[in-house]
Amino acid sequence: MITSFDDFCLWMYVVIDEVWQQIAPMFRRPGPAPECSDSELMTMAIVGQCQGWDLETDLISQWREHHDLFPTVPERSRFNRRRRHLMQAINCIRQFVLRMLDLAQDRYCTIDSLPVPVVQFHLVPSASREWAAHDAAFGKVVSKKQTIFGYKLHLLVTLNGVILDSVLAPAHATDLEVGEELLSEHTDLVVIGDKGYISGRLAAMLAEHNRLHLLTIPRRNQKRQLPTDVAQFLNARRQIIETVHGQLTEQMGIETNHAHSFWGLCARLYTKLTAHTLALYLNRLLGNAECLQIKQLAFPI
Repeated sequence: MITSFDDFCLWMYVVIDEVWQQIAPMFRRPGPAPECSDSELMTMAIVGQCQGWDLETDLISQWREHHDLFPTVPERSRFNRRRRHLMQAINCIRQFVLRMLDLAQDRYCTIDSLPVPVVQFHLVPSASREWAAHDAAFGKVVSKKQTIFGYKLHLLVTLNGVILDSVLAPAHATDLEVGEELLSEHTDLVVIGDKGYISGRLAAMLAEHNRLHLLTIPRRNQKRQLPTDVAQFLNARRQIIETVHGQLTEQMGIETNHAHSFWGLCARLYTKLTAHTLALYLNRLLGNAECLQIKQLAFPI
């Protein structure tokens, strides 16, 4: 049972280090081992996201107050470089833990996207060319009635609240377009989508080639309508992805970008998604009742 912040950090470190020992040979680098080990640095990054320490200056400052947990805390720029270097390892840890998490075996899922703006409108003309080089674009966020410059993160989430897969796409790409790319990588699922995923062609293709059933609620102007109770049932089940979006947005600040480069953004996104998965894994492992309340672990009582 986790009863303190120290307990939370210890459990996170144990899980991360056990996985890291198995995958470390894939990420070898030259030179002597650093004083702050890779397992320690990844733990600091992941726990920091659970705590909402999204700014690197804040994260480094907070960890320097916990020398009893991590005696060596790299300075900010070195921490940032190492996290970028380890971002694929962080994602591998998430994938490894997903295979151990029984909730991730749920065959019922929902799909949707959330905005990841990278630059405010008035800064776009002077923004780094790197954003444009990596396909950042203007796009509309219909649910919020706003236009952003950047990307959208498309998530496939089980009805238990586990992020099964994700794709980062330019903000102008439609949910249907990216949804086809994302769902084509999966089989034997039942996926609930909103009106943005309505496509008889896509539904038929996924059913035939992926044994995947895409369920959507028809638009009001469509002739074929679902029974009211079925539509209400699907809408209710879709709300889980709104809960996950809320956790990523309100607690981990996924819609606020502090990165100055595309790869810095990717490193942060991998860290946030891994933090979400590991928090759920610990909730499940330790038998906490409310497995979706990540803050229960991030701020232990």
